[in-house]
Amino acid sequence: MEPKKILIITYYWPPAGGPGVQRWLKFVKYLPDFGVQPVVYIPENPTYPIVDKNLVKEVSDKAIILKQKIFEPYQLASFLSKNKTKKISSGIIPNQKKQSFLDKTFLWIRGNLFIPDARVFWVKPSVAYLEKYIAENNIDTIITSGPPHSLHLIGLELKQKLDLKWFADFRDPWTTIGYHKSLRLSSFAAKKHKALEHQVLNTADTIIVTSKTTKTEFQAITNKPIAVITNGYDTEQVEKQTLDTKFTLAHIGSFLSERNPHVLWESLVELIHEIPDFKTHLEIKLIGAVSQEVLETISQFGLNSFLNNLGYVSHAEAIAHQRKSQVLLLIEINSEDTKSIIPGKLFEYMVSGRPIIAIGPKDSDFAEIITETNTGVFFDYSEKMKLKSVILDFYNQFLEGKLQANGVGLQLYSRKNLTKELSQLIQ
Repeated sequence: MEPKKILIITYYWPPAGGPGVQRWLKFVKYLPDFGVQPVVYIPENPTYPIVDKNLVKEVSDKAIILKQKIFEPYQLASFLSKNKTKKISSGIIPNQKKQSFLDKTFLWIRGNLFIPDARVFWVKPSVAYLEKYIAENNIDTIITSGPPHSLHLIGLELKQKLDLKWFADFRDPWTTIGYHKSLRLSSFAAKKHKALEHQVLNTADTIIVTSKTTKTEFQAITNKPIAVITNGYDTEQVEKQTLDTKFTLAHIGSFLSERNPHVLWESLVELIHEIPDFKTHLEIKLIGAVSQEVLETISQFGLNSFLNNLGYVSHAEAIAHQRKSQVLLLIEINSEDTKSIIPGKLFEYMVSGRPIIAIGPKDSDFAEIITETNTGVFFDYSEKMKLKSVILDFYNQFLEGKLQANGVGLQLYSRKNLTKELSQLIQ
């Protein structure tokens, strides 16, 4: 029996690095095991803010890869300021009070002239190319993955032109994502985003989301079926790691300005003053893009001497750091809008064997997962005394050589198991 062909339209694909690439890279890896032939459509010349060439080796040799050129305004904007363009492209937006005129200009242009995002110029040529390809290759099912949400507009036009089934996959929400309010939107642009979101959610045959809160949010906009398929972890071939000799608190991934956890820095400063030996063991390890505001705050709290800022590393190196760090930090923006965000790295954290300290808004979706799997402790931003107590408890376990996490029910979040769920949904 011939496998069913599914066309997957995505922007982030190796050699792109960062969390955006992992979801569909892993789905594509396992879909052939469930009788699905993935056909992946990607840009030929994308502007990726993060590159990880090692991920190219993970692309399934059973996948058919289609590429078409894309025009992105980031390519022109980088002539003015390559650094600012790269940061805004990757979601690192300066604190509003510290934005320069150039920052404000870039954000206004990004939010008001390119709706829904700077990849919107790829929509028309992609529809023209894919309409022909779909007809010639007998494809009846497509999946679009966003952000960037322009890719859902490709799905929207193809759905309107052809008799096919369309699944719109939202790795993150659209108009309620944290950075959306930072784009200096005019009332016209804000309404346009809302209108496009409504049209996509009510035209796609099925919506796929990564959290229960996003499902609830979208149910207020559409009556279409909504499936929750979270991100997950994959089996990683990692050599056994020797644990750090320092009491390392490691944050792996983008550390955005709005994620700046003053409650954590205050707790660490107090423990340094209260526990005589704490300062001889403490190390704050940051891996990935870190906003200037976070670095300035660490300095203001007098924690620079404990900081080890490693910058971006390959995915393989990040996994190794997850396995050898003493404690893993997971920080989310303290906002109602971010309760639905389940960071992709959570699932890799969960299988690392290292305890997680997670800080986010009260009633966050990822708090429930951490509690159910016994992989760490969640705190909202008001729980400083509880946070200090847990850090001290972890520190004492570290001194005794007994610090570890004992997760339960993790198999539910394996990439292969999640792909099985997806295959049952789309076939």
